[in-house]
Amino acid sequence: MARTGDRAIDSDIFRTRPSLTFAADRFSYTIDRRDGQILYTVTDGERSQSAPLAWAFGAGKVGQSFLFERNGQLHESRVSYYESVRRLDVTPNHPRGVPVNLDAATSRVVPVAEMRRCFACHTTASGTGTSDPNFAELISGVTCEACHGPGRQHVAAMRTPASRRADIGLLRVRALSPADSVDFCGSCHATFWDVTLAGERGIAALRSQPFRLQSSRCWQQGDARLTCVACHDPHTPLVRDPRSYDARCTACHASSAATATHSSRVCTIAKDNCTACHMPKYEVPDMHFEFTDHMIRIVKKTG
Repeated sequence: MARTGDRAIDSDIFRTRPSLTFAADRFSYTIDRRDGQILYTVTDGERSQSAPLAWAFGAGKVGQSFLFERNGQLHESRVSYYESVRRLDVTPNHPRGVPVNLDAATSRVVPVAEMRRCFACHTTASGTGTSDPNFAELISGVTCEACHGPGRQHVAAMRTPASRRADIGLLRVRALSPADSVDFCGSCHATFWDVTLAGERGIAALRSQPFRLQSSRCWQQGDARLTCVACHDPHTPLVRDPRSYDARCTACHASSAATATHSSRVCTIAKDNCTACHMPKYEVPDMHFEFTDHMIRIVKKTG
């Protein structure tokens, strides 16, 4: 999460790939590292537009999308980088039809409300999410204070003798109730109500892990052990091997069938590869990536 929002010039992608190109329909795209900036250029063969990229959003494991400023507005480039194919392609949520002109082929203007939320989740100290980001003061990526709050009180508390310390001055995420804990992560990864009120369905909803987790039958039965941080440690890199989560599954699912309830019932099929079976991956074509579906269930095979 520390690299999920960065100034484009500091993006690791452009350190190893100083030039990227892409072509679609009659438009050609180039992103070059040049003269201390990352220059984004789009041409239709007769005319061209260029702008220095300001921001790269995404840690790069899946990919990165890019932002630049023009005429006092923030723009999202029409192409993004995707790690699985190691090239540029059309940015998610941009129309895949032929753009009507060079402006449409270059970018889209990011609405103010969307801009605030983007920076609130991809950077630290960008504001409250209801005010415009202060680009001069914000910190790239998600740091300690993004989740635990301002650290000055914590520093002061740690300088106080333990015997007189009443509070450590930080939000303890693990102390939250299960619903509040999942909603806390969902403030950026999308809560149940975010997805429901947006009317998202299918793949669009599948990418929202808190929403899918709260749609699980075991969550609906109120199991307090089932939160995001029960399986994921936000202080370490994401573990991508599905088998590494088996121990966490079996820790909740008791080994004694005699005392098993629904929430602790032992799987009769296997004792490993739990997530691969009960939380399968699905391809998101626009992102060239398979996302894990966090709705825990017995998946019915078809065909």
